Order: sequence, then C-alpha cells, then structure tokens
Amino acid sequence: MKLTTTTFVSVDGVMQGIGNPDEDRRGGFDRGGWTTPLWDSDAGSYLTGIFERADAFLFGRWTYDVFASSWGAVANPQMNSVAKALHERPKYVVSNTLTDPQWANTTLLSGEVATAVAGLKATAGGELQVHGSGVLIRSLLDNNLVDELNLFMFPAVVGQGTRLFPDSGPDRALELIESQATRGGVTIQVYRPAGHLDYGTSTADLEHMS
Repeated sequence: MKLTTTTFVSVDGVMQGIGNPDEDRRGGFDRGGWTTPLWDSDAGSYLTGIFERADAFLFGRWTYDVFASSWGAVANPQMNSVAKALHERPKYVVSNTLTDPQWANTTLLSGEVATAVAGLKATAGGELQVHGSGVLIRSLLDNNLVDELNLFMFPAVVGQGTRLFPDSGPDRALELIESQATRGGVTIQVYRPAGHLDYGTSTADLEHMS
C-alpha cells in the first residue's frame, strides 16, 4: 500500500486545535477552531475524495481518540463518504497505552512501529492514510515510510501551537506533484519526499530578474 498523510496547517505551520476551541488545549493552546471559518466546499470535496480512496487508516493515539469520539460516535455511518470510510475500513492505531479500543475494525500497533508499518505497506491495497497525527508523521518520515503528503494550507497565521515540523529537525526536499487553491483561499499541495535538500550560493543574475 502507498502511505499518504493529510494535514491541515496554517501559514506558520500550526496543526493544533483545528476543529473547535476545546479540541486540543495542550500547552495552554487557546486558539482552537481556526480552520472552521476558512473551510469551503472546494476543500471539502477534495478531502472527501481522499477518504474515498482509503484502503486503511493509521493513527497516532491522540488523533485516534479525537476521531473515535466524533466520527466513531455517529449514529449513521452511511451519512457521508468520510463517516462510511472511517467506519468500514481497517484502522490501525500506534499506542503503548491503549488496551481496549472500542471503535470497530481497530487494530493496535505497539512495539517497533516502523517495522509494523512497513509490514502494512507490504500488503496488497491502494492507500494507507494518516490524518493529523503529527508525531507519528514525523516518525514515519524519519523512517522513509511516507510516499505522499497532502497539505491543506489555510490563509492564517495562528501564532502559537504545535507545528507539523519543529524548529529543529532534519532537512527534507519535497517534490511538488499537485497544487490548487480553493475559492476560499485554502491551498492544497501534494508532495513526495525527495531526500535531503541541496544547498548552494545565490549570485546576482540581472538577466533572469528582468
């Protein structure tokens, strides 16, 4: 299976508390719900398409709990494509503390995560999707397990909160394979990891600046 990640980020890289003010107040974060006023039907249609092509889902513990308490609690999982996919397709959660997940079709992954995820990727199927789960995404990138990153960048500077990439970490080159902007100003970018960055020295080139 191809492993893809989908993340909502602000222009300054914040991914915390996207849905509502009380979703995630860790670290004293008090600006939750910043994506909601900026969401539009174009972004919704694109996100629905992502969920519809999922063969399985992979979560970190925090995101799993958020999804399980919301999407996992809907009375009618056939209400839309997102709820249907999350209800029917296998879900894997990385955790050494969760012992009895109540959401149907959930399997725990503990111990050596990279080995377990590599095993999932080796099985037949189309797409193993990670939504949210910033700590997990960074670990998967460190182990070269991510095939594509979907970034929904919202026209906002949140100014505080957990960022997708920390202030200090490994460098990463990315290959842009798709880009579009919604009518509401959300830019959707799809990248493939492309190893480490190349470095060089820029020089004045008046010919190419005209």
